[in-house]
Amino acid sequence: MSPSKGADVNARDIQNKTALHYAIQEHRLETAQLLLEHGADPFAKSHYGDDALQTACLKGAYHIFDYLKKRINYSAERLADAHELFGSTLIDDLNVTRGAVLHWRMAHQIRLREAEYITKKPPVEPRAAYGYATEFTTIPELDNIAADMDAMRVQSLLIYERILGIDHRDTLFRLMFRGASYADAHRFQRCIDLWLLALQVRVQKYSILYSDTCLTAQALVRLMLDLIDGYDEMMPVELYEGSVPRFEDVYAVFSILTANIAVAQQLISIRPVHRKQQENFDRVIKCLTHLMYLMLATAKTDADRSAIYKSVHTLVCSQVRSAITNDTLLHLSVSRLNVIRSGYFSDDSNSLRIVFPSLNVAKLLLDCGADVNAKNESKSTPLLVAAMPYNYDRDVIYTLLEYGAHLDEPNRHDDRPLNLIRNNPINDIPTVNYLPLKCLCSTVIVRFGIPYRNQIPRTLEEFVKRHEP
Repeated sequence: MSPSKGADVNARDIQNKTALHYAIQEHRLETAQLLLEHGADPFAKSHYGDDALQTACLKGAYHIFDYLKKRINYSAERLADAHELFGSTLIDDLNVTRGAVLHWRMAHQIRLREAEYITKKPPVEPRAAYGYATEFTTIPELDNIAADMDAMRVQSLLIYERILGIDHRDTLFRLMFRGASYADAHRFQRCIDLWLLALQVRVQKYSILYSDTCLTAQALVRLMLDLIDGYDEMMPVELYEGSVPRFEDVYAVFSILTANIAVAQQLISIRPVHRKQQENFDRVIKCLTHLMYLMLATAKTDADRSAIYKSVHTLVCSQVRSAITNDTLLHLSVSRLNVIRSGYFSDDSNSLRIVFPSLNVAKLLLDCGADVNAKNESKSTPLLVAAMPYNYDRDVIYTLLEYGAHLDEPNRHDDRPLNLIRNNPINDIPTVNYLPLKCLCSTVIVRFGIPYRNQIPRTLEEFVKRHEP
């Protein structure tokens, strides 16, 4: 229905966008003009806080941007911000450096028009992720920036953060995209710095159950895994930045993801549960096990190792489990199926970094108090998972047994670790050493259906019950 037929030109959709927002997104000047002539509100903001002028800047819609400037009496500060934002879009989305510098110069001239220089508000605190860079305030500063492509791209990030806010969707996307560009150029520390900032913001604003938060975490962990495994073998030695990833960065990612994990676990236990949120939670749990592997691999001092123990002990005490299969961290640490499948910009399953089963991670969890006989949704213990032929690792199985894992506790399908281990042709662990008489008796009671309820001490009843499929 057209505006002349009585349609509401300011009707909103689920993203709080009006028809004007969509006309600008599609660079449709005539449609935007028609809507404005019929009363469309140019100051109506979308869910992300974008009005007409800001949308035109973010989409690089120059003709609409120019039309809005002529039609609407914006303040000098608003126009300066708009030119700065438009310039940033030109360099980030279209790689038009001359156009970007031109818009930034125009913005500077607008700020100089008043009796006093119109300061850039709100001020952005210098960040390590940006190399502590600050926005230009003079033409000589702009000229210096214009001669350095990297400085221009950092400048655009500063402008996005100041005008849109650090938690705006476009700011976060550009942080991720710029980080990916650094990774492509083998500047891995710069990439980690930007992605770590994006993760921190996303967790604070959206929680770990949000898809983009989860993808950011996966991208960071996969990059770190690739670096620690020397995956980028084609990289020239002179480009390598040294000890990347650094322990403090790995530890920071682990701390960010675990800060509110107990709250997230509580949220996904409330019915009805959204499957997508469950999947995201499980991906984060997998990230945490990989981060344990990375922390152990990058720790250099006793202080580092102490920090690992404390943080993992706290996580184990929260009794966190995967949402769909109810696996504990120990289950995941002994399973070859525990992989991180997708990064942020790609879903590349051909280069999976398989680090599990991991003896070091399993031992860390056990030392931090993980229940060696915990059962998942299918009633499988970590030992049963570890005993699967595709997971078999003698040292892992031996360690689980030494920490008290039961060989004869069955799952729902009556599979027992004892049978899997004995039937494995490469096994040389003397299983009889780990079969106490109490376990053998329990297995016999269950196998022959001998009544035991109220016949034996209560403490033993629970023990026998654990041997039932």
